[in-house]
Amino acid sequence: IIDFMERRDFLQLCGGLFMMSQIPLDAKGTDQTRVVPDGLKDVRKITIPVGASAPFKALHVSDSHLTWTDSRDNERKLALGQKRLKIFPDAEYYFNESLRYAGENEMILLHTGDLIDFVSDANLEYVASRLSGAVAVTAAGNHEYSQYVGEAKEDAAYKAQSYDKVQKAYPNDLTFASYVINGVNFVAVDDVYYNFTDHQRQLMKKEVRKGLPIVMMCHVPLYTPDHCALILKGNKGKGGYMTGAPLEITEKYVDIPGLKPGMEWKNRRIQQRADKPTLRFIEWLKKQPELKAILCGHTHGFYQERFSPTAVQYTVGPGYKGSAYEIEFI
Repeated sequence: IIDFMERRDFLQLCGGLFMMSQIPLDAKGTDQTRVVPDGLKDVRKITIPVGASAPFKALHVSDSHLTWTDSRDNERKLALGQKRLKIFPDAEYYFNESLRYAGENEMILLHTGDLIDFVSDANLEYVASRLSGAVAVTAAGNHEYSQYVGEAKEDAAYKAQSYDKVQKAYPNDLTFASYVINGVNFVAVDDVYYNFTDHQRQLMKKEVRKGLPIVMMCHVPLYTPDHCALILKGNKGKGGYMTGAPLEITEKYVDIPGLKPGMEWKNRRIQQRADKPTLRFIEWLKKQPELKAILCGHTHGFYQERFSPTAVQYTVGPGYKGSAYEIEFI
């Protein structure tokens, strides 16, 4: 069972720093007490046959979007925290509920990214305190490295600005990690900017050679046609939000009108375009019989679709709304 730290204890741990983003205020600065639901809101129970040595359960959560800030942050970050808290008002509550639910039911917690909404000392300290001692595997999301949410082109150089700082707060390597339980190999792979590298493919090949059934964890769903079509229909062609979408599809994404020169990177057609290493990775991965399932998030909605002859991809709903998969692996 996970030993939870009470909120007041966490504030003391942080030296009494004022945790700004978690105190919603009205225009007059009055504290508004939120009434939150009792427990997780939408837990969908599924069974995934993978060939485990013994059945076991896990709780799959994604997109928690924690918005902690404190007095160490500048005015811009504090304002961002207040703004984003209005979008994710119950993020902290539901993340803690997912930990409680997993702990009380003796489940491993599988979190597929965007646990935090942006980089801040308070966010990272909170995550580290909550995951300390928990049985958990995490995959990175794009928000794990976001400084001010959409303010700059996000690529390897952008990620490098905060990577070391973020990595220290998480229980496993965020670029590539393997965790084996009951003969099932959970492999977390970073695809936060809609790409894989040839190095990641070589690392995955080593995991395949172990001969164990693999459950892959990543933040962004890998391209599957029906899911992509549904997303594009919902946002009028602005972007599929999937890794490895065929170029003939991404080239048709609708551009943002009126962008200034040098800001073309904002177009999803550019952000989500698959490069050659990514397409090689996905083409190779579809041929691997060891791959039994893919767990992901990012699109803030539940969806299931077959990815390969041996693997179905399970996209989970948003953690900040209390969504989760309760999975029995058999």
